[in-house]
Amino acid sequence: MQLPSVVGTRDNERDDIDLLGIFGSLIDQKWLIGALTGAFMLTGVAYAILATPVYLANAVVQVEPKKNDMLGFSDLNSMLNGQSPSVTEIGIIKSRAVIGKTVDDLHLDIDVTPNTFPVIGGFLARRYKGDSVAPPRFGLNSYAWGGERLDIAQLNLPEELLGKKLTLVAGEQPRFQLFDDNDNLLVDGAVGEAFVQNGVEGRIADLTANPGTRFQVVRSPRIVTILDYQDDLDVSEQGKESGIIRLALASADYAQAVKILNKVASLYVQQNVERTSAEAAQSLDFLQAQLPQVKHDLIKASDALNGYQTRGKTVNISLETQSVLEQIVTLDTRISELKLQQAELDRKFTKQHPVYRALMAQIGELTRQQKSLESKVQDLPATQQELLNLTRDVEVASQIYTQLLNKSQELDIVRAGAVGNARLIDAADVDKTTPVKPRKALIVLIATFLGGFVGVAVVLVRKSLSRGLEGPEAIEQLGLPVYASIPYSVLQQEEDSKKLRPSDESRRQAFLLALRNPTDLSIESIRSLRTCLHFAGLDSTNNRIMISGPSPQVGKTFVSSNLAAVMAQSGQKVVLIDADMRKGHLHKTLNTPITNGLSDLLVKRCSLEQGIHETEVENLHFISRGQVPPNPSELLMHANFRDLLAQLSDLYDVVIIDTPPLLAVTDAAIVGREAAISLIVTRFGVNPAKEIELTIRRFAQNGIQLKGAVFNGVEKRAASYYGNGGYGNYNYEYASDKA
Repeated sequence: MQLPSVVGTRDNERDDIDLLGIFGSLIDQKWLIGALTGAFMLTGVAYAILATPVYLANAVVQVEPKKNDMLGFSDLNSMLNGQSPSVTEIGIIKSRAVIGKTVDDLHLDIDVTPNTFPVIGGFLARRYKGDSVAPPRFGLNSYAWGGERLDIAQLNLPEELLGKKLTLVAGEQPRFQLFDDNDNLLVDGAVGEAFVQNGVEGRIADLTANPGTRFQVVRSPRIVTILDYQDDLDVSEQGKESGIIRLALASADYAQAVKILNKVASLYVQQNVERTSAEAAQSLDFLQAQLPQVKHDLIKASDALNGYQTRGKTVNISLETQSVLEQIVTLDTRISELKLQQAELDRKFTKQHPVYRALMAQIGELTRQQKSLESKVQDLPATQQELLNLTRDVEVASQIYTQLLNKSQELDIVRAGAVGNARLIDAADVDKTTPVKPRKALIVLIATFLGGFVGVAVVLVRKSLSRGLEGPEAIEQLGLPVYASIPYSVLQQEEDSKKLRPSDESRRQAFLLALRNPTDLSIESIRSLRTCLHFAGLDSTNNRIMISGPSPQVGKTFVSSNLAAVMAQSGQKVVLIDADMRKGHLHKTLNTPITNGLSDLLVKRCSLEQGIHETEVENLHFISRGQVPPNPSELLMHANFRDLLAQLSDLYDVVIIDTPPLLAVTDAAIVGREAAISLIVTRFGVNPAKEIELTIRRFAQNGIQLKGAVFNGVEKRAASYYGNGGYGNYNYEYASDKA
């Protein structure tokens, strides 16, 4: 048997990606893709319209670099590879010292949100332009409809209520009530009056709302609010080392955003001034402590020089000595300055700090230069050497003392002044005409693309999960010829989809498509099937045709009834047997009684004349399934069934037997042994290849050779592809006698 190799070849072919098939599937499902794309686009439009707009407030601060440190000797930052002062200042702006003070002063840890109607309430409230509070809409006074205001001046809560959603309900002016998250009353107070109730302390400064309007109030922990604003506040330098710092804050309340930015900027400038003044005061104290010692050294050096000149009667030094003296004085003065700065740095940094180590390296370099000059001094006469040393001490001490006096006066001015190296350039402002969020065009575009993507994904997923065959060629590759491909009938589908009440069953009219619409394409295909069966039955041993299928819902009843009708219309005498004694419903299609059917004939409850029912189709008789027996398979295996078929074969030209699906029950295998022609009905997009293959094998195991298949319910598709998959487990239960 070659079936496994055929199926294996087919499975390998299916593993290749069929781009044309995928494209065809997308065309077939274009309405689904279009519907999903449109739905997503409308959702994006609705969101863009209804979403709360977010505005961006910004301010600009300038930070001027410090040319010298507080002692005026050198630029400490230059020792750190020229790092921009803005880096440090950005950290200060976002520090808890600045943000925390802003949170405290503006009560930012108290969040108040009016309770608006879902979805559209916020949109309506934002567009209300009246001078007073908007009247309640639809009689819903618990919602805010525009113009409401709640200003909480103070609210202290127990720790267990921090971060919880409290509800404030406006009463008749000026009353209000505050409830916790479990709707327990916490406060019953009046606007403007301080309250202390149930551990809650505070004061409502202003409340403007209709009686019954609800507000959601949340008092967050202070540190949580600070961290949130540190994340929300965008602080960046405009241009590398420009010293221009931009502050930006996005918020739905643009007035609040402007207020917050101005507060942050003013607090930062204020602390910058205070920090500069404090540094100046510390440096001034240091200089004032050094001045007496420097003055004492200057007086001592001057006295020593004067005494030497008096004793040695030497007034001036030579030109050569003067040149060396100037170089030595310059170096000594510079070294003295750096050592004073070293003393200042000892208070600020450790000896491992880069600034401190750079300073010591500079002192070492100048000291080496100083020693080089001292070697030249050794070549001078003894008198000139002594005079040079004394003169050097006087000039160095004089320059240091003068410099310290000047710097102390400058620091005294800085300490008493109110000027730092930071200043506000642009106060906070916001463009109220153009919100930064939502970006409406982008949202609609993304939503549209997302809808199209989801639509395509749904189609492709359905395609990958759909295992049913969609072409007769796939069945023929399994070695089973397809006798007919029956198109999908819209008229039959409309009839099958009608939902009639049980009380209407008695008035239900028989609907046989071959009678109601004999020109339907489905009926034309069944006529083609009739012709094929005519030639196939020329060498048959009997005139019996069995029709089965792999699974339920493939259209066996439709094919059997209409095939019987078109055969009868051709002049043949036909009997149609409903051998599905569990769930058969051919009696509904032909509008005949269910009593005195096949099961009754097999147990001899009625005669053959009583069991054969006439139909409205001339030459077509029908045997219903009868009462549901407890043992349908055993009845079919009994000799009574063979005798019944023999009698019917003598009375009729064609005997058509409609059986249950083979993969559900074994009845079809029993009936197939008594029929010369056995057919299976498969349905477009329902039965996978492995299911049909298993059906063929099951019949073969029972010694039944299938003549062919009927491919039912063929739909017009742009894509035709083969599907992999297995067969399912069918729940083929007994039907009631009233079915």
